Amino acid sequence: MRYLPKSDAERRAMLETIGAKSIEELFASIPEEFRLKEPLPIPGPLSEPEIIGYFRERAGENSVGYSSFLGAGVYRHLRSVVADALLQRGEFLTAYTPYQAEISQGTLQWIFEFQTMVSQLTGQEVANASMYDGSTALAEAALMAERLTGRHRLVAARSVHPEYRQVLETYAQHAGLEIESFGYAASGRVDLDALRAAVNDKTAAVVVQSPNFFGVVEQIAAAAEIAHAAGALLIVAIAEAASLGILRPPAEADIVAMEGQSYGLPPSYGGPFVGVMATREKFVRQMPGRLVGQTTDTKGQRGFCLTLATREQHIRREKATSNICTNQALCALAMTMHLTLLGRQGVRELAEQNLAKALYAREKLEAIPGVERVFPAPTFNEFVLRLPRSVRMVNQELLEDKIIGPLALGRFFPELTKCGLFCVTETTTREEIDRLGDSLARVLGAENATESGAELKGAAGRKA
Repeated sequence: MRYLPKSDAERRAMLETIGAKSIEELFASIPEEFRLKEPLPIPGPLSEPEIIGYFRERAGENSVGYSSFLGAGVYRHLRSVVADALLQRGEFLTAYTPYQAEISQGTLQWIFEFQTMVSQLTGQEVANASMYDGSTALAEAALMAERLTGRHRLVAARSVHPEYRQVLETYAQHAGLEIESFGYAASGRVDLDALRAAVNDKTAAVVVQSPNFFGVVEQIAAAAEIAHAAGALLIVAIAEAASLGILRPPAEADIVAMEGQSYGLPPSYGGPFVGVMATREKFVRQMPGRLVGQTTDTKGQRGFCLTLATREQHIRREKATSNICTNQALCALAMTMHLTLLGRQGVRELAEQNLAKALYAREKLEAIPGVERVFPAPTFNEFVLRLPRSVRMVNQELLEDKIIGPLALGRFFPELTKCGLFCVTETTTREEIDRLGDSLARVLGAENATESGAELKGAAGRKA
């Protein structure tokens, strides 16, 4: 009976119970032009074996065997089957908001551990129990900075993820928050002179991203110095959390807004993800969401409870710091399990593999005639290359070789037309990188394309 709709008799009984004579009367409040006039064009009715067979056929139509070099805020990383198996246990899968601490100790404990690991990764003193995703975490950080400073102007780097900036602008639109952008230098990092010129005594916060949208590692300390000199806060956005395994934590930041998808969550068509917010302890009462703390019970035993809950569900609306009503619990648990299984050394080794393979790929592609590196500053696992042809057209031809190419940056940055953002993670094999190099050389019409990258010398090649 799992797949069978209600019978005609059952439908008549339900309509009679609610006082409607027909389905048409039930939906009379919906304007005529928006009503479905005919059945949906789907096959059926089908038996259970037929339905299973149908979906197996549809699954077989999926593209398999493709190599992807697309990142831009969503990253493919190794995930443990152990975490997946544990995550799907009923007590985790069905757990809800831990309102009653006495029966939610398990949930509260892992949230506490999540907060602890996030604080260690970001170099901040306190982290909350997670947000929706990285983009909304950034927007919430901006509103938090406005509350803390009493100022209503935000200065954001153009090298922040364009879609993060779009979400930020959406939040700011009706919140009375003014947003001004400043540019990036030829190195790919923020233009510090432009930042100095943009910041004034009305600025609530400066927003930078590291690694930024171009994959470039930013100068956090320099940006913090400029922001603090004007009495503003520094918000650091992080879209690629795996970078923190090797990069120095942004300890100079006042607020860190991060996307944690890289640790334990698959790309999964763009979600759900897990947002992260961390800050200084003195700012904790203006932090949105909630905070789990460690305590002792009446018997002196270790226990956990909600130490701070500043959501509308818990306190008066006028005193709430956010309307966020979930902590993305299952996604945050996946991140917690993944980090626990990796351990401190595993987190670093994963980052090192990303760095080494990306360096190998960049040098491999730069060797193709007509391809050049755009930004000379250090990068993590993404880099920008300028091609002699349209990136979109190149990507169409790469697909013929089962290769998903780079992001065409002209979509967001008109000045970077014919520039592509390439991404390489630890899941990318050396053979895939070599195949990309050969295919790109063919597509660009380069002569003497090498059959493999075996001849590439240097530590980057050996490391990969």
